[in-house]
Amino acid sequence: MYSFSYFASMTRSLNHSVFTRCYFLILFSFCIVSADAQIRNAPLTKIDAEKAYQNYQQYCALCHGKEREGNAADFAPSLRSNSLMSTMPLNFLASSIGFGRPNTAMAAYLSDSGGPLTMKDIFTLAIWLKHESGAQTISLPLKPIDGDPVTGSSVYQQNCTECHGEKAEGITAPALANPAFLAFATDEYIKYAIVNGRDDTEMSPFKETLSDRQINDLTAYIRSLTSGWSPEPKELSPYPKPGEYVTNPNGKHPDFKLIKNRYVPMAQVAQAIKEGKRMVLLDTRTTSEWHNAHIPGAIPIPYYITEDKVDEGLPNDETWIIAYCACPHAASDKIINMLRKKGFKNTAVIDEGFFNWINAGHPIIGGKPE
Repeated sequence: MYSFSYFASMTRSLNHSVFTRCYFLILFSFCIVSADAQIRNAPLTKIDAEKAYQNYQQYCALCHGKEREGNAADFAPSLRSNSLMSTMPLNFLASSIGFGRPNTAMAAYLSDSGGPLTMKDIFTLAIWLKHESGAQTISLPLKPIDGDPVTGSSVYQQNCTECHGEKAEGITAPALANPAFLAFATDEYIKYAIVNGRDDTEMSPFKETLSDRQINDLTAYIRSLTSGWSPEPKELSPYPKPGEYVTNPNGKHPDFKLIKNRYVPMAQVAQAIKEGKRMVLLDTRTTSEWHNAHIPGAIPIPYYITEDKVDEGLPNDETWIIAYCACPHAASDKIINMLRKKGFKNTAVIDEGFFNWINAGHPIIGGKPE
């Protein structure tokens, strides 16, 4: 079995951008084909483990919880669930961190996609999560499940829509129609979750309520939702400069009516943009999401920025500073709390979040999320 240090050392001898594209695709394919080569039990040095812990607290704890318990925000899954961590191969876990889940609050954290983490950071974090879970690895078969997706659709509608949504888009549970999820989840991985549920979550086992045939059909239906996806990093846009932070610098100040002295309805913000009002818009999601699509004029101030840097370049006068995220409040609340602590008064959070902004037809730059 190859050690993690072997793969990590390769990063020093290849061009980073080219290497990252090729490395992820080749390694992921390699790991899927050979269960013994998933390096999921690779050792971690004390330094790597400490760095992984710090990265988890900085980037992951907001949604997954400080103790990996899940549901801290946006119904993020528990990362200490034995059912999940025992069956999720290292490559699958790393891909989820690196490339995220399009159309969900789980953003891409890979630097080539505009995120804050290198490939080594991501694999170190994935290995640390596997170790911390204490789960014994279960090697699942790689063969496809033989089931009827048409019949499985009926099983899905009867048993899964309340949490996963009628179109498997995810409500209080993960989006099963997500292309990034289906690109790496094997049939047996999906079936195992249905049969055994996910401990430490609301996902109950169905082994007593559904027959094996029904579960196979349900698995086949979920697999049929695959739409095709590849983790290809995109060309990144340059970040705005401090002199560009204020939208409509010569405009008048908007008169926002806040809810609970904190939240502003998105309709008010959209109207203020239309009328050319002066304000600063903060996109507090992961920077990769800002590259993907954002509200016109918004600048990336991600939730994981440190307090000593959060206000760099921001005007501390009567200018309104409006933050938004996808959660719709967790990340933006964190940033606004930091700014208010520093004495910024005219601050607020878009109440409905970015996905509802898109669904309402309000303007964005960069196209809809993939």
